[in-house]
Amino acid sequence: MSSATAGATLPSGFRVLASFPDALVLPEFVFGGLVWILVASTKVAVQMSQGWVMFVSVFCFVISTLLLLLYMCGAHGGKSAWVAVDAFYQVIATVFYLSAAVLQAYTTYMLKFEGTFKNYQIDIAAVVFAFAVTLTYFIHMVFSLVRWKSS
Repeated sequence: MSSATAGATLPSGFRVLASFPDALVLPEFVFGGLVWILVASTKVAVQMSQGWVMFVSVFCFVISTLLLLLYMCGAHGGKSAWVAVDAFYQVIATVFYLSAAVLQAYTTYMLKFEGTFKNYQIDIAAVVFAFAVTLTYFIHMVFSLVRWKSS
């Protein structure tokens, strides 16, 4: 998780939080956590689609936390295989969050006139943050793929 121009290695320790695109893990945590909290705080009207949104937000939050802890502890040992793992995870997270954001937007649109106005506003906020976290994962994915390609 280092800058694509600095080579094909992942930094260790606190350098993970100081390198681009790896510093994007912080907005990914914040926006992803907000999606998780906002969807959980409303009445879940469509269990299948909002259940997927919850799964994606919890899954990405947990895996991002594990990867961040591994990188900060230096468990990856600077091996190039971890560059591929990072790139693969960023692709999966981007696709998952894009699907979750679209499903949440569709569900919010369909429930526009059902339920309370407060739940509708919370669902709209969840949609906004779902697309925001999708954008941060997409940017992270692009630079991770560039780093992987150069390894």
